Amino acid sequence: MPFVPKKTKKKVEARYKTIYLRQTLIDALENIAKENDTSFNNVVVSMIERCLEVEETDEND
Repeated sequence: MPFVPKKTKKKVEARYKTIYLRQTLIDALENIAKENDTSFNNVVVSMIERCLEVEETDEND
């Protein structure tokens, strides 16, 4: 029998982007990440996703 790799779980499509932020904002985000035992990236993504949820909710009113 030939080798057949397992099918991987389908992941959400993602891309890498660079963003320029003021140092004071970076410091604040790093503090939030440290307080919540998570990554800088997770904090930023969570904030963006939350803001988009609010906008979508407001548009449906």
